[in-house]
Amino acid sequence: MRSANGAGIAAPQVGRAIRVCAIEVKDNPRYPYKPNIPLTILVNPVLRLVGAETFDNFEGCLSVPNLRGVVPRSAEVEVTAWDREGIETTRLVRGLTAGTFQHETDHLDGKLFLDRVTDTTTLCTWAEFERFHKEAFVARIVPFIARMGG
Repeated sequence: MRSANGAGIAAPQVGRAIRVCAIEVKDNPRYPYKPNIPLTILVNPVLRLVGAETFDNFEGCLSVPNLRGVVPRSAEVEVTAWDREGIETTRLVRGLTAGTFQHETDHLDGKLFLDRVTDTTTLCTWAEFERFHKEAFVARIVPFIARMGG
């Protein structure tokens, strides 16, 4: 995850059939617009969607190199999981951070972001995203992050 400048990794991505994922964003050069998230380990996470607001997130995945696409995500989710010390925690995550949590926990249910893309014409390579979509996406997502606090 860190060596590839990813925002998270789930156990199934590294050949482990367990419900564990790690999420971390720290001044990520690949995603400079993403809010920082301290290293978070989720064991047996359960997500509950909060509210009806959604947003379109341009996602990629370390399991599908060099491909990106638009995925609708819930703007707020409540996450209940055990942490790395085995303590049950519940937290509310909002904004783009909520999208990151949904993306990583999807892996634990056998889903990739490709399974959530509703308009396949949004699929593009990383270079195409950078050239044709990144500026508009960042212009839209930065105010969303500011409004949602994450």
